[in-house]
Amino acid sequence: MVYVLDQNGQPLMPTSRHGKSKDKILNVHHIESRKTGGNAPNNLITLCETCHTGYHQGAVKLPESIKRGMSFKDATFMGIMRWIFYEDLKKKYEPIGMSVSNTYGYITKHTRISHDLPKEHYIDARCISGNPEAATNGEVYCQKKIRCHNRQIHKLTILKGGTRKKNQAEYLVKGLRLFDQVSYLGKAYFIFGRRQSGFFDIRTLSGEKVNKGSISYGKLKFLAPRSYYITERRPV
Repeated sequence: MVYVLDQNGQPLMPTSRHGKSKDKILNVHHIESRKTGGNAPNNLITLCETCHTGYHQGAVKLPESIKRGMSFKDATFMGIMRWIFYEDLKKKYEPIGMSVSNTYGYITKHTRISHDLPKEHYIDARCISGNPEAATNGEVYCQKKIRCHNRQIHKLTILKGGTRKKNQAEYLVKGLRLFDQVSYLGKAYFIFGRRQSGFFDIRTLSGEKVNKGSISYGKLKFLAPRSYYITERRPV
């Protein structure tokens, strides 16, 4: 959210970027009427005063994606876990002289907009660190958490005779494991799928496939074994 509102509905922290109407005053809108939907968080959205008035006059339509009943489970989970992480980090790093502080998304957004920076995760990280204008070396590191085990032993389809195929591949196929990092034509990829025939599905961390997901293992060069997190270096 771009604003924090006072009791009169005025923004305490206005920015230079607003919606098409450029209206700085925000109103709370009930997706369903207050009488039937109440004031539950999943029935409320924020509209600028111009759009709010236009909606009730029939001149503005809301996107179909805005519906009552959106889940806030993820936000609730993070709201609980955030303070656990925060206290654990303080206990770990403050005794050795390193400060640990807490921040909020609206502060990060305000910092990014005030420095006229684009919306990117690595730029948000710079804003959080207090160095939004820090020079980059032209590269960012992207990480993805991967599973350690496939806990589904068999496929769901039952074959003749009441048998089911195994859903778990061999530990090593042609000497390589799932999510090992390999090189193909001078570029690094990760193994996302293996076949006993020796043809593998290799991809970048963003999901870009090579040759429709079918490359002979003989054309691959092993770079690094898999880990709990796989890391890819990308230009910016």
